[in-house]
Amino acid sequence: MEQLLRTELRTATLRAFGSPGAGYISQGHAYDTDAGPVFVKVNHKTQARQMFEGEMASLEALRSTGLVRVPRPIKVIDLPKGGAAFVMEHLKMKSLNRQASKLGEQMADLHLYNQKLREKLKEKENTVGCRAEDAGCQYVSKFGFHTVTFCGFIQQVNDWQDDWPTFFTRHRLQAQLDLIEKDYADREARELWSKLQVKIPDMFHGLEIVPALLHGDLWAGNVAENNEEPIVYDPACFYGHSEFELAISLMFGGFPKSFFTAYHKKLPKAPGFDRRQLLYQLFNYLNHWNHFGLEYRRPSLGTMHKLLT
Repeated sequence: MEQLLRTELRTATLRAFGSPGAGYISQGHAYDTDAGPVFVKVNHKTQARQMFEGEMASLEALRSTGLVRVPRPIKVIDLPKGGAAFVMEHLKMKSLNRQASKLGEQMADLHLYNQKLREKLKEKENTVGCRAEDAGCQYVSKFGFHTVTFCGFIQQVNDWQDDWPTFFTRHRLQAQLDLIEKDYADREARELWSKLQVKIPDMFHGLEIVPALLHGDLWAGNVAENNEEPIVYDPACFYGHSEFELAISLMFGGFPKSFFTAYHKKLPKAPGFDRRQLLYQLFNYLNHWNHFGLEYRRPSLGTMHKLLT
């Protein structure tokens, strides 16, 4: 492994530091190199390269906005005995605390970024003598992403859709429930879903949703800070509804209140926000059911019952 890293990174120096980290999905190692410290994630699953390529594309998308601090991705490397390693910039991090408010502001700016591109594009199109193709068209008009990503070890289909409720229902909720059907054949989940899916479009009635670039898995374990700024990592990006991002931020430990205060100061809650948060939390409970087993069956079904009342 170390010789492979020396060769791929073209470094004479490769000195491990810190303690290896064993996450649920991948293992982590930190090294000093000629070009500075790096963090290496290692995964031996057959889909590891695809998983890391999705993460690399996500980090690049977030970095391109200049709005949030993420580790700089460096390289995905195939391992001789199967699996892959993902090399990225090593950042010194501590738990999110003092920088929570700043992170709230930054995430709101990130979620508004594509909308502001649309506004700039419209201004240029309305300028005499300026054609749309000359306007630096970076605005993303659909929901999805240009490559597959993984939330945990589950592959997410990000095929582009014009309509957000269709994208979310098909590629997020239905995909998770298909896995539950395959592994558990849960009759109650099946029956509740047949009733719930027809009600989902009504939850978005009268709402204009502009595709927003999302981190995609913004829970407390994927954020941190240093002395200067907040840091986010382990993204599973796609263009979706900004509210989707917040659901998991309220779950599994949650974020400080100052995060949400700062966020909603820039991006106020739209009518029906709380009910849609339940819907988005359902995705996260289902995803945890598929990752961690039956302990998440009860909150998954309970959330479906709440949405049907």
